Amino acid sequence: MEQVPIYERERIDDLLTHDLKIIQSDEVFSFSMDAVLIARFCSVPPRGRIVDLCSGNGVIPLLLTTRTKAHITGVEIQARLADMARRNVQFNGLEERIDIRHGDLRQSPVELGNGAFDLVTVNPPYLPVPNGDQNVNEHVAAARHELFCTLDDVVRVSSRLVRSGGKVAMVHRPSRLVDICCTMRQYRLEPKRIRFVHPRANAEANMVLIEALRDGKPEVRMLPPLIVYKNETEYTDELMEVYYGRRAALADPILHYRRNRCP
Repeated sequence: MEQVPIYERERIDDLLTHDLKIIQSDEVFSFSMDAVLIARFCSVPPRGRIVDLCSGNGVIPLLLTTRTKAHITGVEIQARLADMARRNVQFNGLEERIDIRHGDLRQSPVELGNGAFDLVTVNPPYLPVPNGDQNVNEHVAAARHELFCTLDDVVRVSSRLVRSGGKVAMVHRPSRLVDICCTMRQYRLEPKRIRFVHPRANAEANMVLIEALRDGKPEVRMLPPLIVYKNETEYTDELMEVYYGRRAALADPILHYRRNRCP
């Protein structure tokens, strides 16, 4: 593990899998469950190239290294978060596996190449820019609201970056699902797998995981819902497997069940 600077008000957290650690700070937007879920949900190529847009402090690229030998590029527009992501890569000794770019994702096709990637992952800002006052923390505001990129920007750029037959995986709010699917089709991305995430079995979904195929034919699979809590405070067994890396992916829970059920 390479010595890297840890600045004031930063901390080192455990990612709970493969001995990975991550530098975070309460002064900026720390990663949350949605990043972990998309890193486990997406269909990763065994090798090749992956790009993670809106990469933040690099949590998704870090987690993806546990599932693939592909080279991973992270793109982050906020300088402080991009620096933190680079230090996280160094801290975990993954410089040969991950490259962090500081820049506007809208310029990524020019800088990284059209059709250059097998997979695009993205955990974008969920909310349109509000009227009136925004969050006083600029880092949190940029992570939550479409200040630097809109949904259309994210989907359009993802479609340009991924090769024909490659995949784009996104986590978002269920309330934006129709917008997401319509925009994906507009840019030749065909939704193929959708899974809703519910905080509890009797609660509405508060996240949606969606994966699309570039130039794919129309056909979508609605996967079983993922339930986060089995009671007020305790995670379900599936979610515990996700966090501790025992579940390879959230991609196909039906197949996982068939392989592991009793004869």
